[in-house]
Amino acid sequence: MRQNGAMAATFTRMDESTAEQWAVIGRETNANQGRVAERVLMLLRSLADITDGFSCDQLTHCLQTATLAQQAGADDEVVVASLCHDIGKAISVPNHGPIAAEMLRPYVRPDVVETIRNHQHFQGKHYYHYFGMPTDMREQFRNESWFALCEEFTDEWDQAAFDPNGHTEPLEHFEPLVRQVFAKPRY
Repeated sequence: MRQNGAMAATFTRMDESTAEQWAVIGRETNANQGRVAERVLMLLRSLADITDGFSCDQLTHCLQTATLAQQAGADDEVVVASLCHDIGKAISVPNHGPIAAEMLRPYVRPDVVETIRNHQHFQGKHYYHYFGMPTDMREQFRNESWFALCEEFTDEWDQAAFDPNGHTEPLEHFEPLVRQVFAKPRY
């Protein structure tokens, strides 16, 4: 059977596969890497439908967070991670940070991944008291190499990005950067 001009694998169990079949799968996977950025952009667009009581939708929040990061001079990986930090909310709000972090893991350096994974614990400083939770959960990470980045991310950009009238670059502004960062796994 042919698929996109190449012979598609015919195995129905991995333990019955061949090296030749995996070579085709590897080539096809590499050739279709561009699809990753398109799927990320699709998930980001879906956040426009999620407000959950906030003053703006989650896409606007993510765009505003990325805009603030970019204005502060953050590097490309941090800007894209800032854009994608709440992308997990398209799937599940309670564990959105770890979902986003795992999506970013192959494409951004480890300190950026850990920042996104743990940003909710850092955000708690600003509102956990309303839920009777401790506001110092970030302190458990004080000695981690990524602590300062996560603190800057949450305190300067993320928690300040809920202004429906605030300056927000459109998604099209960030699309080339998303395509660049998600072009191929680097880590």
